[in-house]
Amino acid sequence: MGKPVERGTVYLIGAGPGDAELITLRGSRILRQADWILYASSLVSEELFEEVKPEARLLSSAEMHLDEIVTAMVEQARKGRVVARVHSGDPSIYGAILEQVVRLRREGIPFEIIPGVSAAFAAAARIGSELTVPEISQTVVFTRTGGRASPLPPGGELRKWARDSATLALFLSAALVDRVVAELREAGMAEDTPVVIAEKVTWPEEQVIHTTLAELSREMRAAKITRQAMILVGRALDPSLLESGEHRSRLYDPGHTHLFRKRVKSP
Repeated sequence: MGKPVERGTVYLIGAGPGDAELITLRGSRILRQADWILYASSLVSEELFEEVKPEARLLSSAEMHLDEIVTAMVEQARKGRVVARVHSGDPSIYGAILEQVVRLRREGIPFEIIPGVSAAFAAAARIGSELTVPEISQTVVFTRTGGRASPLPPGGELRKWARDSATLALFLSAALVDRVVAELREAGMAEDTPVVIAEKVTWPEEQVIHTTLAELSREMRAAKITRQAMILVGRALDPSLLESGEHRSRLYDPGHTHLFRKRVKSP
């Protein structure tokens, strides 16, 4: 079933937000066939590895730097092994895969990126909400506050995105929540703007908190959340939308036609 798993290849796999069942079928199949697995132990559930081969080598990358990670992957791939580099969430979002891919290409090592479920989507699913609601928000911005590891480019400050009607998905910002609040206020965001805090979403110890911009910092401190939290901000997250039913897409409206559906005539 599906594309075969190739020996001598490095697979950069998005393992999802935590729940081992949220990895893709392809990602799971590669792990079962992998000879050598390198994973971020603090971010990836070890339940993912319950069905790996008994002889498979599992190694945490928590204390490794880029040169050590890439050197190890290249060495194992050149020995003809199936190498799985396991990332949390989706590797294309704050996954630091570009520098790995550049080095793998330089070394002539074949690789494949396997997408995964982002924590932003897992958080939206957990609260039963949609991030894009007609007439409320039709844009989602994946962003973060500036930090030591990855400074923001000029013009990429959080306050820029907060001026629009977009739903904001803030990654890697739990430890800088006061800065988050300050920048959103500076952009003119209303104090009653809905916010959802999802710590370790889909893990057994997850916390999901509905709050507002005014209460965001206080709620984070009260819950002792300082890391591994997704912060969603925007009017699309208003819990009252789940009750009102006022904002409907025309896609499924009886009067809306498209290639596969004809207009429903009024009785």
